[in-house]
Amino acid sequence: QVQVVESGGGLVEAGGSLRLSCTASGLTLTFDAYTVGWFRQAPGQEREGVSCSRRSGGSIAYADSVKGRFTISRDNAKNTLSLQMNALNLEDTATYYCAGALAPKRFWAYAGQYDYWGQGTQVTVSS
Repeated sequence: QVQVVESGGGLVEAGGSLRLSCTASGLTLTFDAYTVGWFRQAPGQEREGVSCSRRSGGSIAYADSVKGRFTISRDNAKNTLSLQMNALNLEDTATYYCAGALAPKRFWAYAGQYDYWGQGTQVTVSS
């Protein structure tokens, strides 16, 4: 059974940084075979795509709201996905989820095509 576990969330002041990590286990294929990404959901709002790293050495994508501030990276040997978040602002407050898709066919930020999800880690940015 696939398990996805996120870590690294917390409380940070505006302008600060956090690094999220996600580790997957129980995969039937190598980690490189999956498109993996980060999503977030704030209270009362829909889940939105933050960033993704496409499978098999494919490209990286970011939501416009985080471009230039967030950096996604993956370590296929360790089945790990990370998100370095800099210059955090109040609008970044949300629960962040790591997700993996085996055969995504739609725009990367479409959450419905992701097969595996973590439980989420809370990021709270204070003023």
